[in-house]
Order: sequence, then structure tokens, then C-alpha cells
Amino acid sequence: MTYRGHMTEQPIVMYGAEWCGDCRRAKSWLTRNNVPFTYVDVENDDAARDKAVEISGRRQIPVVVLPGGEFLVEPTDAQLAAAITP
Repeated sequence: MTYRGHMTEQPIVMYGAEWCGDCRRAKSWLTRNNVPFTYVDVENDDAARDKAVEISGRRQIPVVVLPGGEFLVEPTDAQLAAAITP
């Protein structure tokens, strides 16, 4: 399965931390499926952590922001696949 998004779309942004198992899994899924994304580590960045909470309204990570502004919080691999692949 390969990401077939348009290059003109804004990239997927994932807010996470290395100590977070769900973050590592989601990051691995995106990488394995050749999905371009920007990773934002919130562990030592208060502004990034605040932005993730502002987006999701929750403190859980990862927060995956999709092109167009929709977002997923703590998504499973199946939820990522459903949201990202056409």
C-alpha cells in the first residue's frame, strides 16, 4: 500500500515522543507505507506540546494531523490506513 497524495497538499504532521509506544508504532507505519510526514517531538518542546493539545483538545499522543486539517489521536494502524490511503 502506498500513499498516493498530491505533492501540492500540505504534509501530514505527527506530534509525538520517543518514549510513547503508540507514537513509535504510528511513525513506523507511516515510514513502512512511504507516507511523507513531518515529525514533531513534543517531549522537550512546550510550544509543540501545547499545539498538539490545541489541535486535539486532549493530552494523548500521537496526534496525526492530515492534509485538510482533520486529525487522529492515538490511531491504530487500521485507522491510519483508512484515513490516509485512497
